Amino acid sequence: MDGYSHPSLAVRQDSVQHTIPGTGFGDSPLPPRALDVGMGVAVGRRTVFRPEDEESFGRVADRVAAGNMSLVTHGSAEARALEEMRLRNAIATGALLTSGRHLQHGDRDQVGRNMEVFTNCSTAISSFAEFYLLLNGSGVGRAYDDELMAVDWARAPRLVLHLSPSHKDYPETRQALHRFGIEMSLLPWGSTEESFDAAQEAELRGFLGRELLRDLADAPAGATIHKVADSREGWAKAVEILESMAFEGRADEVLVLDLSDVRPAGSPIRGMQGRPASGPVSLLRGLMNIRRHVLEPSRDRDPAGEALQPWEQALLVDHHLSVEVQVGGARRAARMATKSWRDPGIGRFIRAKSEGGLWTANNSVMVDREFWERVRTGEPDDRLTQHARMVFEEVTRCAYLNGEPGFINGDMLEDHRTGSAWQKPVHEDGRDFRSDRYQVDHAAGLLAETARRASSANFPVTTNPCGEITLHVTGGYCVIADFAPLLACPVEINALEAGNIPAEVAEAWDRRVEDSVRLAVRFLIRANRMNALYGEEVARTNRIGVGPTGLHEWAWMRFGHGFRELLDSERSADFWGMLDRLSEAAKAESIAYADELGMVHPVTVTTVKPAGTTSKLFALTEGAHLPARRQYLRWVQFKGTRDEATGAWLTGSDPLLADYEARGYPIRQLRSFPGMSIVGFPTVPLLQRLGLGDGLVTAPEATPEEQYQWLRLMERYWIGAERGNQVSYTLKVYTDQHDLDSFRAIVRDEQPRVRCCSILPSRPDSELGYEYLPEEEVSAGKFAAIVENINDGTVQEAVDWAHLQCASGVCPI
Repeated sequence: MDGYSHPSLAVRQDSVQHTIPGTGFGDSPLPPRALDVGMGVAVGRRTVFRPEDEESFGRVADRVAAGNMSLVTHGSAEARALEEMRLRNAIATGALLTSGRHLQHGDRDQVGRNMEVFTNCSTAISSFAEFYLLLNGSGVGRAYDDELMAVDWARAPRLVLHLSPSHKDYPETRQALHRFGIEMSLLPWGSTEESFDAAQEAELRGFLGRELLRDLADAPAGATIHKVADSREGWAKAVEILESMAFEGRADEVLVLDLSDVRPAGSPIRGMQGRPASGPVSLLRGLMNIRRHVLEPSRDRDPAGEALQPWEQALLVDHHLSVEVQVGGARRAARMATKSWRDPGIGRFIRAKSEGGLWTANNSVMVDREFWERVRTGEPDDRLTQHARMVFEEVTRCAYLNGEPGFINGDMLEDHRTGSAWQKPVHEDGRDFRSDRYQVDHAAGLLAETARRASSANFPVTTNPCGEITLHVTGGYCVIADFAPLLACPVEINALEAGNIPAEVAEAWDRRVEDSVRLAVRFLIRANRMNALYGEEVARTNRIGVGPTGLHEWAWMRFGHGFRELLDSERSADFWGMLDRLSEAAKAESIAYADELGMVHPVTVTTVKPAGTTSKLFALTEGAHLPARRQYLRWVQFKGTRDEATGAWLTGSDPLLADYEARGYPIRQLRSFPGMSIVGFPTVPLLQRLGLGDGLVTAPEATPEEQYQWLRLMERYWIGAERGNQVSYTLKVYTDQHDLDSFRAIVRDEQPRVRCCSILPSRPDSELGYEYLPEEEVSAGKFAAIVENINDGTVQEAVDWAHLQCASGVCPI
């Protein structure tokens, strides 16, 4: 790890000379911390660095700090410049990691951008709103409770689709038609042009004739014709029109959506740093699937058959739209779908993912204290108790077999506890869904009706996809950031003895940690001043979420505690006392800074998010999670494939593939994702490099009871009793160690005692049967052999080569 120095203070420990900054992050630039070799650099290249950054995290910090400070004009120029420098230093050293989207999008133009691009977490009450937020890269939660469903998609207009035959992506030629057939799943993956026969071609042309209006002049008389604009806003507006017409019951009308203005696939998206557009066929596919699998079955259903309920219609619509975000070139869609345990259709919701193939969301059942009491002690003859126990049995059965759905304790969510959710006003004119980039017009009535329903709903809030943020069901945001207390250390970490830190070093270290927390609070409150679709709700709640990452590394190096010592809060009182102090500092800073800027006090301040991207930059444990493995290959996807005859990388393949191959990194081509390859990065968690030895506990080695105790302590000391969100945590229960009855006992006894925990029944990696897993654990000996074959000297340094050689039985003398 890179250290840095300041001439103001010096202290000696043994023979090591340390220099320590006198105050916080100072008023002059500090050297940036180098990303972790291998995985950290790969993640930086994929998600953080721009060409102008020249792979320097210091340059990233420069532009992110400048962008964030552009959001305020409060105070003197000198004071703003000083805060920008402190903020820049906190980011550059890794002590404040913000979140991946801020590192990606932050720059001096931030003040003119829409907040949606910078929001990690959001909710939506309509399909068009969720689609728009997903297209902006936000993770979106939606509640599908019966009492919130205001749209019956059986009352939607007849949907007609048009793409001009002159459009570059129109499947006019035989080659384009073959590609179209694969994209529409009308031809099998792997189908070649040589195997594409005349009968298949004729069938596809017939499909085009039936499914697409070739000439707008042939549109039905009186049809509403809407030209879809070439933007995220344009795509969402098309769905808004369709959804609002369904809400209004205009089933006797015709809506024609013309996609001819949408840019061709592969064209650069300027607002997404040149990432490739997915083209009109992507949106076309989503709309065709909605027509085929939702609108027509709902309208023309067999009277004797089981009808799709409005919540099921909405779930399907959202799934088909989010699939097109998956391939949209910006990011993978992230969704949470929740439904109340009391709803009659909850059984179908529980099975929707395993039986219905709706794989684009994390599904959870919203429960409360009454639910758990009925499951554990309710009268067996009571009908609602029988219903609760059916829900429990079915959720745990499906979760044990397939990993989902989960439970969310709705009565422990922040808004439900304080009552602020019911205070959200209802607006008839759509003013609470309006930004400089998007203005709702057609669906204002729909949004007003859902707001009225939410004002008396049993569960007026839901969560983001990872579960750590509570938000109003009709729409809201939370901007979140990580701080990494280990990386706030003002000296070279490797030169310190874990838990035996010189007093002056400890004092300066603690001061920097607190400074990074306070800077994070101010950073996020400024982000809440951006122009936002949910501007009214942002102004009402000013929600933020600040959370730690790399906790286990910090606990070991600063305080000398391993995981099991942390579970004894008296033995590790110094660690928990510091965390409690930081929580109070964050909340105090949020009040003071909100007052300074004339904003409301943030409703929430503390949280723990998954921190997957930001933690990987420096090989830290992620959020509150234990390390998953001791050493592993982290497989990362890259676009690219080989010529079968020559073995050369085909044109269009990511040039990094050839570079990594030349240096000896393991590479595989994927069969399940044609055109994609994966590179394996040898990774040893930083925690294992810090001398923890036998005190290291990985997630599979910790019992479920121990991990629940860890979560309860995190909720007590970091989240706090007030103004806290939740801890995002995935607890794996291994099915080779726990049968279904044991799993049910764990859930029944432990889940009611925490706010939030995703319980994921898992089999050993070797039994899963997937083509690859993101993280593949390998033995120390095999791992050492892989590293030895890589012609990259810095990798050996990064993974502690001597340690691995010893582990494989070849200790150097």
